[in-house]
Amino acid sequence: MALSVVVVLEDRKRLEALRQKLAVQDPPPLAVVAIGNGETELASVERLDPAAGRRQRQKTMMRWLLPFGFLAGFTFTQITDLHTFSALGPWAEPLIGGLLGLGSGWMGSFAAAASVTSEEDDRIRILRNRLQEGNWLLLIDPAPGSEPPWGLIQQARPKAVVRLGES
Repeated sequence: MALSVVVVLEDRKRLEALRQKLAVQDPPPLAVVAIGNGETELASVERLDPAAGRRQRQKTMMRWLLPFGFLAGFTFTQITDLHTFSALGPWAEPLIGGLLGLGSGWMGSFAAAASVTSEEDDRIRILRNRLQEGNWLLLIDPAPGSEPPWGLIQQARPKAVVRLGES
């Protein structure tokens, strides 16, 4: 994930001035999104949506947990002397066990994704609180291979600067 910067400003005039300076920057930023009263709604900015991060973590966990769940269920059925599904035949019984393990892996991916919070989720929560306090946010995605324009950001005298997507 690329580095993004969210600038917290207390004044809309500073927000507009910074946005205009960023528009004439060379190379221009990939995205400059103003968030606040009369601007873009926070809920419509996917980068600042913790639920989107949770969905991404769930998909990643699912890629690992589904195959391992299937193999665990299949193996458990083979190594135990339980014959819960013996009426289905000698090949269907371990297959049903594998499918049950697959379902367990799927449910586990949701539980694992919901139980893990990242440092970025905490940063986003702080930004949401700043927005509720009446501040303005300016999300800046710099051009690939370039740094955010730190000089312009400091000239705007922000209340805070939050980096997102850092390793």
